[in-house]
Amino acid sequence: MQGSANLNVMIKAARKAGRSLVKDFREVENLQVSAKGPGDFVTKADREAERIIKEELMGARPTYGFLGEEGGETAGADPTRRWIVDPLDGTTNFLHGLPHWAVSIALEHKGEIVSAVVFDAAKDEMYWAEKGAGAWMNESRLRVSGRRHMIEAIFATGVPFGGKGTLPATLQDLARLMPVCAGVRRWGAAALDLAYVAAGRYDGYWERGINAWDMAAGMLLVKEAGGMVSAIREGDNPLEKGAVICANEPLFEGFRKIIRGE
Repeated sequence: MQGSANLNVMIKAARKAGRSLVKDFREVENLQVSAKGPGDFVTKADREAERIIKEELMGARPTYGFLGEEGGETAGADPTRRWIVDPLDGTTNFLHGLPHWAVSIALEHKGEIVSAVVFDAAKDEMYWAEKGAGAWMNESRLRVSGRRHMIEAIFATGVPFGGKGTLPATLQDLARLMPVCAGVRRWGAAALDLAYVAAGRYDGYWERGINAWDMAAGMLLVKEAGGMVSAIREGDNPLEKGAVICANEPLFEGFRKIIRGE
């Protein structure tokens, strides 16, 4: 696996956190039958994973900034570089013993994502990319799918839960999209949804109301695998607005028009 020094640091951190999470994940199954449930345990596992990642990244690059889901943002002496980290994307899956969750790490330089790692530790699939160097899963080069017709395509999204305000818009999206495609999947881990688009497993993905750490690494994976990525609304920055859409080039414009209701 060839990559920059920064990428190698990111992969090492993701693997170390992934090992910790896999160990904890095995324990979650035992806690499912307890009266208290695994909630508190999973919160601790999440925080421990972020501690491991931050220790590894900041130990190697102490001047970089750090934005993490659990610990918030820490400014760095170098204002041009920032780590963006989700130590456990797919927490609800993890909590329920579903083996579909990931560690996500991105490096931002002057407002642009330049390196990305998404590690599916349960399946030992390491997705990684660097700007201009392509996207990879373990040792295999990734390319987005070659499908050209909506009716053949499978898309992914996140269906909001717990009264989130984006639910009505998402239901409208589904009502427009479902009749013209081959299906929609909701697997509960945005970083892996994006990685799966890069790998050609999904043909496209969209979601509203998500955070920068959910999508930063995955967006670069899609771009470097030959896909197209933008905000849902024209001119917005996905990382700032929390709404992203992506697909392969033949499907992208038609897909985006459907999601926008055009």
